Amino acid sequence: MLYFDHCASTPPYDEVIQTLAEVMKAHYANPSSIHGAGLQADKLVERSRTVLAGATGTKPEEWLFTSGGTESNNLAVKGAAKFYRSRGNHIITTAIEHASVYDAYKQLEAEGFRVTYLPVNVTGHVDPGELQKQLSDDTILVSVMHVNNETGSVQPIAEIGRLLKDRPKTLFHVDAVQSIGKLPVDIKGWGIDLLTGSAHKLRGPKGVGFLYVREGLRLQPLQSGGSQEHALRAGTQNVPAIVAAAKAFRMTMSSAEERAEAMYALRSQLIKAIESIPELKLNGSADAMAAGAPMAPHIVNVSYPGMKPEVMVHMLEEAGIIASTKSACSSKDDKPSRVLLAMGLERAQASGGIRISFGDEHTPQDIKKLEDGLRAVVRRLKPLERG
Repeated sequence: MLYFDHCASTPPYDEVIQTLAEVMKAHYANPSSIHGAGLQADKLVERSRTVLAGATGTKPEEWLFTSGGTESNNLAVKGAAKFYRSRGNHIITTAIEHASVYDAYKQLEAEGFRVTYLPVNVTGHVDPGELQKQLSDDTILVSVMHVNNETGSVQPIAEIGRLLKDRPKTLFHVDAVQSIGKLPVDIKGWGIDLLTGSAHKLRGPKGVGFLYVREGLRLQPLQSGGSQEHALRAGTQNVPAIVAAAKAFRMTMSSAEERAEAMYALRSQLIKAIESIPELKLNGSADAMAAGAPMAPHIVNVSYPGMKPEVMVHMLEEAGIIASTKSACSSKDDKPSRVLLAMGLERAQASGGIRISFGDEHTPQDIKKLEDGLRAVVRRLKPLERG
């Protein structure tokens, strides 16, 4: 079976699995307990924070551990907006954010915040100039994802950071769930105040999220019941998973450059294959390095307009190929992709998107098998095309 759904979840490193098991067996004490065993467990959590800080040029105390990317995004967006509401009532995000950001903004909008949803162009990219037009003295938060989880479009985070540099009242949150370990992420250099990551997207365990909170910032906690994670995230820390997640973070960051080069080559091969199948339409820019429209190395989104994507996904699975429709968090609804509609695509194309995302284990031979699978599926579905 060829697994092309790395954006949904990745196969963990063997070393991460081993670490998880070892820590689970040896350090089961509650890290909040004051006895020796508890203190040892707490040291492991703090050491994990040091790993994240060392890999990103930040401070250990600037990192929180949560249950995943969704919780980190919710805490960043709602926690910042609610804590700093006295500064202003306007918040900005994009029309293509992951649901954990987009829906958080919708909730804040229902609570009275004024929200601006930035549009994107046909390749799925935000215009920093449009953001600049929307900023006001009332703007307290801007949230823009680094890599879109459906199409792979890479947003101009560095440029947006420069726009916000001289606006101390406006916080900058970046959802980097799909970019950590795939592309450079310069938290300090880009002026990022809040940054989200997720362990199982970078070959770590499920159930651990990362949230960078710049030193000096405060957030309103979303839950009560304990003072864990700098009193921002109540609940017993999952020590084995946190330690394993930090190990995965270190391993994936240390090999990011080589990974990006290898994956860009695979992406280029796949794009050429898709362009040779007339029935398929690529969503996003074909040229990953195009000026103003860069794309991530590991994500390709393609539609067979008029065909239900779940049918194609199941036919590919019969051929031993696993892909997905939209994001995993939204794949079970049958609505057109909000992201593809925002890019201005026709409803038939926006309804038929398939996401292919690859990882370290894939080779050019695997991409060729994927191409053969796509050709076979199109041949079977071709007679069903309308009119």
